[in-house]
Amino acid sequence: MHSDPGKSVVAVPPLARNADLTLNIKANGALIRHLEAGGVSTLMYGGNANFYHLGVSDYPRVLDMLLELAAPTSWIIPSAGPDFGKLMDQARFLRERPFPTAMVLPASGFSTDAGTADGISRFADAFGRPVILYLKSESYLSVASVARLHDKGVVAAIKYAIVRDDPGRDSYLSQLVTAVDRSRIISGIGERPAIQHWRQFGLRGFTSGSVSIAPRLSSALLAALKAEDHTEAERLRELFLPFENERDAINPTRVLHDGVTLAGIADMGPILPLLSNLDNIERARVAPVARQLQMFDAALAKAA
Repeated sequence: MHSDPGKSVVAVPPLARNADLTLNIKANGALIRHLEAGGVSTLMYGGNANFYHLGVSDYPRVLDMLLELAAPTSWIIPSAGPDFGKLMDQARFLRERPFPTAMVLPASGFSTDAGTADGISRFADAFGRPVILYLKSESYLSVASVARLHDKGVVAAIKYAIVRDDPGRDSYLSQLVTAVDRSRIISGIGERPAIQHWRQFGLRGFTSGSVSIAPRLSSALLAALKAEDHTEAERLRELFLPFENERDAINPTRVLHDGVTLAGIADMGPILPLLSNLDNIERARVAPVARQLQMFDAALAKAA
C-alpha cells in the first residue's frame, strides 16, 4: 500500500449492499476494479459509503472485505466515528488490521472544539497511527486546534471540505495552509473546487465521488493539474458538472450511490438507513447525466 494521498485521485465511493442490507461482495469488487482500472489507487470509505450509520458489529466484516477486494498496490482508508464511543470501539478493530490511517468522520452538534480535539487525539492513540481529519465546517475544529493536532503527530492528512460560494475566498483555508504542512491538505469536495484549491492554495490532491463513475476522467484532471495544463483541467472539470449539479440539488451521497448503478458500473442496491435511495422522479433526473459521464469516461478509455 502506498502512502502518498496525492499519488492518485482519492476516491470516496459508495458501498454496495444486497436487498437484506448484507454486503454485496460482487458489486463492491466490481466498483473497486473499475476504479483501479481507471488509475485510482487510493479509496477512502466515508460519507458516501454511509459509514455514519455503520454498526460496530458490522465494522470488522466491512474492513476485511475491503482489504480482500483491493489490489495490493491500492491504499484503502476506512472511516471511524463520528461519535466518541464509536471511535473508541472501532479503534481496536482498526489497530488489528494493516490500514496505515483512518479518517475521523466529523460530528455535528453536541461537541466543543477542545472536546473534539481531545477525542481525536485519544482515538489516534488507541488506533496507534496518525489519522485523517475531515473538516466540513469552521465550528468543528479551529485552525489553532488543527495545528496543535498536526504538531503532535496526530494528523496524517486533512480532507478539506468546507463549501464556499466562491472557493477562492476562504479565510479559514488561507489560515490553515500557513498553520500546517499544506502537502497534507487534500481538497475534499470533488472536481468542482479542485482547480482553484490547487492553483490558489497549493493543495496537491483532491477527493472525488464522481470518480466512481469516471475514474479515467478524474485521473486525467489530476494529471493536467500536475502538468500545469489549466485549460485542459478546466475542460475536464466541466464534464463532471451536470452530475455534480444533481448531487448538490438532491443529495450528494444518495445521487452518487444510485448514480453508480444507473451508469451501469455496479449495482449498489439499497443505501443503508437512515438514508434512502432516490425516488422515481429523482432517478429520472440522475440517470441521463450519470450515463453521460460514464460515456465520457469510456470514450477516454477507448482513445487511450
